[in-house]
Amino acid sequence: MSELRGSFGASAYGGPGWSGRTRPLSAEIGEIWADCGVGDEWSTLRAVLLHRPGPELVSANDPDAVQMLAPIDLGKAQAEHDAIAQAYRDQGVEVHLVAPDAVAPDGVAQDGAPPNQMFVADLMFMTPEGAVLARPASTVRAGEERRVARRLADLGIPILRSLRGTATFEGADAAWLDSRTVLIGRGLRSNAEGIAQVGALLEEMGVAVIVVDLPFGTMHLMGTLRFADRDLAVGFPRRVPFAAVEALRARGFEVVFLPDEAEAEHGSALNFVTLAPRKILMVEGNPATRTFLEAHGVESLCVPAAELRKAAGAVGCLTGILWRGEG
Repeated sequence: MSELRGSFGASAYGGPGWSGRTRPLSAEIGEIWADCGVGDEWSTLRAVLLHRPGPELVSANDPDAVQMLAPIDLGKAQAEHDAIAQAYRDQGVEVHLVAPDAVAPDGVAQDGAPPNQMFVADLMFMTPEGAVLARPASTVRAGEERRVARRLADLGIPILRSLRGTATFEGADAAWLDSRTVLIGRGLRSNAEGIAQVGALLEEMGVAVIVVDLPFGTMHLMGTLRFADRDLAVGFPRRVPFAAVEALRARGFEVVFLPDEAEAEHGSALNFVTLAPRKILMVEGNPATRTFLEAHGVESLCVPAAELRKAAGAVGCLTGILWRGEG
């Protein structure tokens, strides 16, 4: 039986065999950690996180009780969600699911997902070094972030911050204006304390935060403003905060406004995801918006979402962005 030698001089105590970890976290992305990271809203989309709706939607027969607009047909909703996931795959985007094995063959949900779990964009916000875990503002959605946290960990994506105290923050309230600036909307879903906590993390990265107040009656910043390219932003008329437009124009953006407010309000025309510069995935059935965007050089791929829209969200809300940039 071998005897233990003295600890002084052993590598475990800093001896000659010690190998210190000196590289920053950012240098470990793609090696120790999975390929991930976001520092803008328009670079080539590489990976997303989705939650395929399951039996949790069947119980949503009282829309107001679960913050939806109308009862939902599960089969139709699943078919639309599957089409969205396939559209991403067809564009070379890697699709991950929050709960890939959550539904057994008998259709019984295994993890008890809440009705709004599919709106993954609300539940996280990606930075170049990893994710900020959201803390949803309503009791109906409390706990959804736990499932996203579990999946991010499984995928090897760093979770840089979760919120404490009475802070609330939802990822759809934040957007990258450039690699050193994030716009965050204060309103129903993200409060001052939540923005301060997220801002403190971003400040450590050398990223400034511009806070804008959202109009009363709006849900998220995402519902007022989207980005099609590094110099093209698309807004919802009379809903985009004035300070946001100022900040965009100061950084060289052209800010255009949807021409058909009916399509914006009832067709989720603004609820798109940018696949690459001037190429987006949007909800079908918005011809005026599509023609308008094409006039600005934007290619639009369309997917159905009429049933999913009854839950008060569409393509953008459903999509957690994990990675943008070069593969």
